Amino acid sequence: MKRIFLIASLSILLFSCEKMLFEPDRASSDPFEVFDYLWNEVDKKYSYFELKQIDWDQIRVDYRAQIFEGMSEEALFDVLGSMLNELRDDHSNLFSPFNISRYDVALRNPPNYSRRLVKEFYVPNSRITGAFSHDFIDNGRIGYIWYESFTSRVDAASLDHILERYADTDGLILDLRENGGGNVDNIALILERFASERTLVGYFITRNGPERNSFGPKANFFIGAHKGVTYKKPVMVLIDRGSYSATTMFASATKAFSNIKLIGDTTGGGGGLPNGGQLPNGWIYRFSISQLLDLNENNYAESGVPPDIIASLDFTDLTKDEIIERAIEELR
Repeated sequence: MKRIFLIASLSILLFSCEKMLFEPDRASSDPFEVFDYLWNEVDKKYSYFELKQIDWDQIRVDYRAQIFEGMSEEALFDVLGSMLNELRDDHSNLFSPFNISRYDVALRNPPNYSRRLVKEFYVPNSRITGAFSHDFIDNGRIGYIWYESFTSRVDAASLDHILERYADTDGLILDLRENGGGNVDNIALILERFASERTLVGYFITRNGPERNSFGPKANFFIGAHKGVTYKKPVMVLIDRGSYSATTMFASATKAFSNIKLIGDTTGGGGGLPNGGQLPNGWIYRFSISQLLDLNENNYAESGVPPDIIASLDFTDLTKDEIIERAIEELR
């Protein structure tokens, strides 16, 4: 896992150094060279060709035909960004000084969450502790916790306070809907609070050869057992198609815990960790180079992690959240 986290950390560092990498003396601005460089990098390292049944060779034919001498940077960006979107992967992006390409998987599916509804009718006076918004619901019998993004820092003191506050409840609801992911380290920092022992929750495999189905050995994905404040009662985790990347990994990991259930819609996917580099013209790219497998070696990259209990929001009545209500029913 150290190797996996290192890849993720290097990726974050790479894209945080954007200004440093955009130097005026580029190696090449020839559109054919830039196109071929990106296509070859994806060809050598992308991890989901076989699983998603992507014909990358045909994609090269289709998109290289759109390249021509003297094309503008904007036109080249549009071609390269569209080519990356053929991967159907929100971890595949092109970064330029004037735009960022993206697939937006959440927008390709119906919504299943209304933050205003939750705040107005369930937790109007919620507390904010660190990265979490939370309060009692169901007449104080259940604790509701909203974690907006895995990019937000998870600190021990905040989790201690929250879990101590809800220690006497019948169960917790952890709302991860529309959580687009972020720092994978935060997965373990949260899940270990619900674990009784160190638990194997899945495996990572990383592309490591010229063949598109060439991967290195499985790397174990463990969740430790926290030695301080924990919560061992039932936990309902709410998910939807906007639950992506680290949130998909979190959802997959919960399958190893008998005290945690997923409620809502299937997550958006994004089970592979991204890495990338710099194109000859100075633009930055990234794409998935690994896959997350559950304990049965299922891969949720394309379709996402399915919920244990399916529930949908009825947008004709924005006074009630059917997903929260289903979680309350389950905890009762």
